Amino acid sequence: MTNAKLRVSIPEEVWIHDVSVEHPERLFRVIAILSGEESGIALLEIQTPDPVPIITDIERRDDITNFDLLWKQEETTMVQVETTNPLLLFPILKAGIPLQTPFEVTDGTAIWEITTSSERLSALGSRLDAANIEFEIEYVRDEPSDPADHLLTDRQCELLLAAAERGYYDIPRRATLTEVSESLGISKATGSDVLHRAEGKILTWFIEEHLTGGGVPSTRG
Repeated sequence: MTNAKLRVSIPEEVWIHDVSVEHPERLFRVIAILSGEESGIALLEIQTPDPVPIITDIERRDDITNFDLLWKQEETTMVQVETTNPLLLFPILKAGIPLQTPFEVTDGTAIWEITTSSERLSALGSRLDAANIEFEIEYVRDEPSDPADHLLTDRQCELLLAAAERGYYDIPRRATLTEVSESLGISKATGSDVLHRAEGKILTWFIEEHLTGGGVPSTRG
């Protein structure tokens, strides 16, 4: 699994490019999108104390077929916009990647955060290049897919490692639970609770991964 963050230059023919460039100090957040082959609908949040100039600019666009002002509260305005030119979305749809929302748009640039496979991310880059849409990759991170990597909290990992390092699990034990807990500046009761939860998670994971449905591992040497 790959996580990536892209800065995408919105094509000039897309309505939100012109509107965001004309109001570069304003933040636009795309809350939800629905795109087809010939039209696209966006739920858009606009951060501004006076949305009237922006609304006027949106409504006068020829490629906007429908516009609804949903609500305004203080400096936040929510609108729904339907356009005949969802050009920006075609590359990501053709690459087969769900676009995570909300994403932000400012001054002609969209910030996309994407979770997908490395193959589909590469396909997206090719699609954007083919559509002549410029983009920059801020980062690409490969995330582990093994559920065991997310099994314990940081605190549980810290206490479990401290217990193992100090010999709490040795036979005979070289450290008591009190000593392990005090080494981390917590009470014995807290240490017992955290360690018990960590051990329970590990035991449950081991049973589900190695015993349930998979047969009991052989104990023969």
